[in-house]
Amino acid sequence: MEPQRFDELVADALDLIPTELAAAMDNVVILVEDRHPDDPELLGLYEGVALTERDSDYGGSLPDAITIYRDALLDVCDTDDELVEEVAVTVIHEIAHHFGIDDDRLDELGWS
Repeated sequence: MEPQRFDELVADALDLIPTELAAAMDNVVILVEDRHPDDPELLGLYEGVALTERDSDYGGSLPDAITIYRDALLDVCDTDDELVEEVAVTVIHEIAHHFGIDDDRLDELGWS
């Protein structure tokens, strides 16, 4: 799959986020990389300070980063339909971390 088409899938997944949640996202950037350098099978990664953990000392911080790993996702999907779904799940999963939702709760909700 062409990188531009994959980027479109990520953008489509972001469009699935309800408007009020998207508006609440603060100081976060979404990136697409080929693979995580230390964990090549990782599909996505949130790095930053979750909204629920920010306090008055947070100001002036660099943006949080959500990275979606293209090649890892392509490896686990056999069809375009699977890829569309897995990209959406991965994007939503990482955005949930931005909102302070941990992996255990995501598992309970079916977003693991």
